[in-house]
Amino acid sequence: MLAAPFFAAGAAVTLVTSGIGAAVTMAAILATFGFCWFAALLVAASGKMAFAGQVALAMGSFALAGVIAAAGGLASPVAMLVLALPFEAWWIGASRRAAFWGTVSASVAILLQPFAGFVFPFGAAEIAAWHWLLPLAWALTLIPRIAALGNPAGAQRDPATDDRLENVIDAVVLRAGRHGEVLDASAKARAILKLQPELLFGTGLFDRIHLSDRVAYLSALADMRDGALARRLDVRVRLPQNGNGPTADNYRPFSLELMRAKEQEDVFTFVLRENDEVTGLREELAAAKEAAASAEVAKGRFLAVVSHELRTPLNAIIGFSDMLLHEMFGTFKDPRQKEYVGLVKESGQHLLAVVTSILDVSRIEAGAYATEPEPFRFVEAVEMCRSMMRLQAQAKDIELQAQIAPDAGEINADRRAVQQILINLVSNAIKFTPDGGDVVVGAKRIGSRLHFWVRDTGIGIAEEDFANLGKPFMQIQNDYTRRFEGSGLGLSLVKGLVALHEGTMSIESMPGEGTTVTISLPVNGPRGRSTDKPGVLPMPAAKTEGETKGDRHGSLRKTA
Repeated sequence: MLAAPFFAAGAAVTLVTSGIGAAVTMAAILATFGFCWFAALLVAASGKMAFAGQVALAMGSFALAGVIAAAGGLASPVAMLVLALPFEAWWIGASRRAAFWGTVSASVAILLQPFAGFVFPFGAAEIAAWHWLLPLAWALTLIPRIAALGNPAGAQRDPATDDRLENVIDAVVLRAGRHGEVLDASAKARAILKLQPELLFGTGLFDRIHLSDRVAYLSALADMRDGALARRLDVRVRLPQNGNGPTADNYRPFSLELMRAKEQEDVFTFVLRENDEVTGLREELAAAKEAAASAEVAKGRFLAVVSHELRTPLNAIIGFSDMLLHEMFGTFKDPRQKEYVGLVKESGQHLLAVVTSILDVSRIEAGAYATEPEPFRFVEAVEMCRSMMRLQAQAKDIELQAQIAPDAGEINADRRAVQQILINLVSNAIKFTPDGGDVVVGAKRIGSRLHFWVRDTGIGIAEEDFANLGKPFMQIQNDYTRRFEGSGLGLSLVKGLVALHEGTMSIESMPGEGTTVTISLPVNGPRGRSTDKPGVLPMPAAKTEGETKGDRHGSLRKTA
C-alpha cells in the first residue's frame, strides 16, 4: 500500500497527461496516494487485514480499469496487469479464497474499462511500445519473491535471526491482544499444528480450542488483563484431519503459557507446545481400560460357565439326599447315617445358594439380569422375608420386628429382586448380631420414592472396612467376623439389584453399636428400561473409584 502510489503516479503521468491535462493528472495522483495510504493506516490501526484487503481490491479494480482505458484498451500491453490483482491478493492473503476474490476484481476491471471514458475525460489514446514497461516493471518484482518461495527453509539468515524464540524452542509462539485475538504466529505452526500461521489470526486459535477448555482459557486471559505476568494451562486444540484418518474431531493436548512484559499491557505472548506426557498417559489409560474390560468379560463368562455346570450335580445331590432323609428306600441302620445325610443336604443347599448368587452377580454385571416389574404391596415382601428368616432368628434368640408405615403402599418393582434384597440384608443382620439382639425392618414413603431399611444391634463396621463393602467375594476381615460363614456376595448382589431399579443405598454403622442399611427405590419403577431386550434392565458397567465419585446409583456411603 505504501509503494503502490509511486508506481501508479508514474503510470498516470505517462498515460493520461496528454489526454486530460496536468491538473486532472495531479488530482488522480493525489487521490491514489490518499486511498492507498488510507488502507495502509487502516491495517496499522486495527491490526486486521480483512476490511483493508476488501478496500484495496475494490480500488485496484477501478484503477486498473482506468489505466487500461487510458492506454488504448485491452489491445495494449498494459492490459497484462490484470494478472497482478489475483497474484498480489494470493501473495498477501496466502489462501485460495484471496486468490478467488483477486480474480473477481480483475474480471470486474476488464468489464469496466470500456465505460471508463464516460467517467474520466480521456482523449484518444494510441498503443505505444513503451507500454510494455509497466507490466515488465511489475514482473521484475516477482523474481525475488519466487526465489524465496523456492527455498524458504534453506535461505541464508543472519545468525541473530536464527536465535529467535520460535527457532530455539519446539513450540508455536504467538502475539495476542488483550482479548485473545492473535496478531502474529510463528512459522512453527506449520510443523506442530499442521496449519498456516495466518489461520490462527484473530479468533482462529480460540475457535480451535476444545469447548470444555475455553472457560479456563478465558479465565487466564482475564487474569492477564488484571495484571498477572504469566499463566499456564492445558488445552486441547483441534488439528486438521489427516486424509487417511478418522472423521471425528482431531483434538490433541497442548500446554499453553501466557506471558507479558511489565511494560506491555495490551500485547501478550503465547507459547503453545505439545503435551507429550498427557498424550502418553491417555494412551496408557485407554490400553488399561481395554485390558480391564476384556478381563471383566472373561471373568464373567468363566463364572457363568462354572456356576452353571455346578448347579446340575448340586441339584442331584440335594434331591437324592432328601430322598434318603425321608427313608423312601428303607430305614437307616445307624442314626449317624441319617445325621450325615442331613449334613450332606445342608452343605449342598449352602453351595447351591452360593452358586446362584454367583450367577446373579454375573448376570447383573453383564447387564443381562432379567426382571419383571409389577405393582405389589411392599408389606407382603416384608412378611415373606420374616417368615423365611424367623427360624434363623429364633435360633439366636433375636427379635425380628417390622415397622412398616401405613403410607408405604404399593411399589412397581421386580418382586423377586426386592425379596432377595430383604432376605440378604436380614440374613446379614442376623448373622452379625449377637444372641439376644434386635433386627428391625422398616419402611416409609417420601415423595415418589420408597425408603426401607434393616437395622440391627450387631457388631458394626469399622471406618477402614467401608472401602470393601459391596465388592464380590469380600468380607470384613477381622478375628470376630471370620467366625461366620459366607461368600461375601450378599451385599454385592443387593447393590447390583438396587442399581437395576435406579435406587440408592447407604450404610450407617458404628463398631459395637449396630448397622443400618437404607435402600431408596422409585415407587413408579425404573425409567431406564431397555427397549432392545424386554424384561432386562441394564446394569451400569463397573467403574473405577475416581469415575464413580458422585454417582449415587448403588453407591455406598457412611453417615457419621
